Amino acid sequence: MSPPNSMSPATNGSTNGVAINGAKKLLDFDPSAAPPFKIADIRAAIPPHCWVKNPWRSLSYVLRDLLVILSFAVAAAKLDSWTVWPLYWIAQGTMFWAVFVLGHDCGHGSFSDSWLLNNVMGHILHSSILVPYHGWRISHKTHHQNHGNVEKDESWVPLPEKVYKSLDTGTKFMRFTIPLPMFAYPIYLWRRSPGKKGSHFNPYSDLFAPNERTSVMISTLCWTAMALLLCYSSFIYGFLPVFKIYGVPYLIFVAWLDMVTYLHHHGYEQKLPWYRGKEWSYLRGGLTTVDRDYGVINNIHHDIGTHVIHHLFPQMPHYHLVEATQAAKPVLGKYYREPKKSGPFPFHLFGYLVRSLGEDHYVSDTGDVVFYQSDPHIPKFPTSATTKSKSS
Repeated sequence: MSPPNSMSPATNGSTNGVAINGAKKLLDFDPSAAPPFKIADIRAAIPPHCWVKNPWRSLSYVLRDLLVILSFAVAAAKLDSWTVWPLYWIAQGTMFWAVFVLGHDCGHGSFSDSWLLNNVMGHILHSSILVPYHGWRISHKTHHQNHGNVEKDESWVPLPEKVYKSLDTGTKFMRFTIPLPMFAYPIYLWRRSPGKKGSHFNPYSDLFAPNERTSVMISTLCWTAMALLLCYSSFIYGFLPVFKIYGVPYLIFVAWLDMVTYLHHHGYEQKLPWYRGKEWSYLRGGLTTVDRDYGVINNIHHDIGTHVIHHLFPQMPHYHLVEATQAAKPVLGKYYREPKKSGPFPFHLFGYLVRSLGEDHYVSDTGDVVFYQSDPHIPKFPTSATTKSKSS
């Protein structure tokens, strides 16, 4: 039974399962229905050792990634071939993304039980890829604490219809036109999302409590030091060499970050609910997240694709997420959506990304359970799914 004040994907007085409010057909399962289990039931199903953090193991991943990054950079600089550079950019940008995930673990406290080690490593890892560690850590904590909440979520949160319609054409174009949204992260760090105010660099931003300002200031100074180092390197070695070694991989990293974080909350085959008010709970919000399979990239980016369990239990080390997910599946039942199996490389995810950006534009201003709706004026890029529907 659908909750009160909801925009449900269930039928609207018909028997064919046609969705209302932009939600697709659901057969015998309503993902917005309150789950019959509690978060304690999921926790109890996970083996105890999955909660144990091993700082030496975490540091070994840092060492692994650092050695790979240095090897790539040295090889590309020595070969200095335009045949090699595109391969280097993709590979190195992927490694920058892997470094971000390790810093992300520091922010969650899943890297180790040591506050000092987490923050030192978090600053080293994130500053190296121009991410303000504490500024991002605090806003990301807000995201996890409010996942699936239209009013309070922080990351890729849906725009209410009123806010959406107030956007100018340029902003809509930037937000929904491939590939522009995949390079939004630096803008988000400076200005947040449409409808929200503040900056991850400003300790007096609305994002932060007064007792967090010193931490934010330290991270902003670390970010500034890295930016100055890049400027100095450009002065010594030239802009183009630094751009080839660092700049293009940074852009690839940003694209990875935006694509992965977007697809963990959007683009599933069926429309998933977003909540307001009393209908939201930590568990219901977490169950709207989506696992993804990235093929060989799974290991490289530290299994961040196992996102449901990560969102429910962000303090769990990444190297236990796969095992914990398998253990939790019997409890989650249909609330867990098995990711489509990837080939060696996750090219299949681009179809989900394109389709979602063409369809998922805003949610209703009213209702405690809402689903994405589409703006018919936003052009849709053809996908295999739409091609098949047109030909049938």
